Amino acid sequence: MRRFLSLALTLVLMAGCAPAQPVDANQSAAVSQPPAQSQQQPDPPPEPEPEPEPEPVVSHLMVAGDIMSHMPLTNDCYVKETDSYDYTHVLQEAAEQLALADFAVGNLETTLAGGPEFSGYPRFNSPDELAYNIKDAGFDLLCTTNNHCLDKGIDGLNRTLDVLDEAGLPHVGTYRSQEERDDNRGIYVADVGGISVAFLAYTYGLNGHRLPEDKPYAASIFNTDYYTSVSNPDYELMEADMAAARALDTDLIAVITHWGIEYRTKQNGHQEKVAQFLVEQGADLVLGGHPHVLQPYNTITVTSEDGTQREGFVIYSLGNFISNQNFDDRSKDLATKTTVILDLELTKDPEGNTALTDVRYTPYYMVHRNNKPAGERRHLVNVHQTMANYEAGAETIIDKNSYKQLQAALDLCHEVLGTDGDKTSE
Repeated sequence: MRRFLSLALTLVLMAGCAPAQPVDANQSAAVSQPPAQSQQQPDPPPEPEPEPEPEPVVSHLMVAGDIMSHMPLTNDCYVKETDSYDYTHVLQEAAEQLALADFAVGNLETTLAGGPEFSGYPRFNSPDELAYNIKDAGFDLLCTTNNHCLDKGIDGLNRTLDVLDEAGLPHVGTYRSQEERDDNRGIYVADVGGISVAFLAYTYGLNGHRLPEDKPYAASIFNTDYYTSVSNPDYELMEADMAAARALDTDLIAVITHWGIEYRTKQNGHQEKVAQFLVEQGADLVLGGHPHVLQPYNTITVTSEDGTQREGFVIYSLGNFISNQNFDDRSKDLATKTTVILDLELTKDPEGNTALTDVRYTPYYMVHRNNKPAGERRHLVNVHQTMANYEAGAETIIDKNSYKQLQAALDLCHEVLGTDGDKTSE
């Protein structure tokens, strides 16, 4: 038994001391090396998205004519219950269009000198509520220099500006101090939907009134003989103002002008001469008023001393906006009640070049309904919209007779301004 155990032990020891078996080199490499990498290359990174092309900036500047409040209009806006005034019903339809503007401009041809004694022609003084209602209707800037701005003296002129400030309504053309006039030479710079526009304003005169000798700054006037023959342009003043406007480096320059002969539906040579000079000095837009009727618009081309050419747009008169003029002469009566809101499309390309790219207008008419109670007698109506409602049998404020008046007003707009700008009629 002991011999058997000794033999078994010997066999075990011999197995433990046996040399290791040789290993094939190829087998060893296959075991020790990692698997070969795939021959397929990774996908290249995606190309970055191209930068979008810059888009041009397009905005709409809307311009209206003379904002006046003859006493029949003022009386129609009186609210007895509150002993106040409200022009909302007069402006309601125009406000619908002005809401689409990037910026809207009008001419305030009355003073806000304080009540309760208000007045119409020949020396205007209107309720303060007019300023707030104009603001609510969508106006962003008012020209305050015109032949009626001194109707209630310097105090009335100053108070008008105070009320506009309180209403949050910017203004250009009249000033309370030399400092105000000297600030950018009285120029108002506006952001018109991303396009900068420098606004200046002038009047031909002050209805024979003279500014106080110590207050020549109070109103911007483009005639040196403004209290007599009103025929000699003050080129020196306008040249200095326009140089200041150019120095502001805005995209466009607009000049609001109060000029021309009342009740004539065509401009005169004096207007053309002043407009030509303003465009030569850098004006891109010349926006006229005062005749109380519409006058044409066109493009002026001027050539500078170095032979380069530039263009400027001018409308010689936008007529009345809201008013209450009445005449036995039917053609004059029609013309003073007919007006438009001018819609100027401005485009600034990606390189920063800005131009007027479209001109259109919407006809309006002041409807008088003397047999109605206060608050319902005067309405400024959109001619196309009101005529369409009447033709469709919808509820409207006009009757058969006033429908004919609207048709005559539309014909007058087309006669004076042409049909191209009346896009609504297309």
